[in-house]
Amino acid sequence: MVTDASPAPRASVTVRIFGSLRQLRTAQGLPYALDVDVPRGGVAARDLAVSLGLPPEKIEGVFVNHGLHGLGVRVSPGDRVAFVPYGTPGPHRVFLGLYAAGREASETPGDGRDAGG
Repeated sequence: MVTDASPAPRASVTVRIFGSLRQLRTAQGLPYALDVDVPRGGVAARDLAVSLGLPPEKIEGVFVNHGLHGLGVRVSPGDRVAFVPYGTPGPHRVFLGLYAAGREASETPGDGRDAGG
């Protein structure tokens, strides 16, 4: 009997990394725009960040398919993901929604995409 010893099927997400997080990757000779394999069932943005060598404590927001979330959001195959660090200048914070999201995060439970972590 032949068994398939390959790992569970995977698919990719498109990742972009901005600001000081981008500088961190560039200094290490790593790309700041890439496709990353994730499990078909998805993965928490925090786990994705860690796998890319991004320190979670330096990430203020995660855009998934143009919506702003926290690190607990589940990232699924085919998603477009962008990590944004703390320190984004004031006008950009408002434009990107970081200011409002920070205020709402303490008031609302989430949008149903939370991974629980």
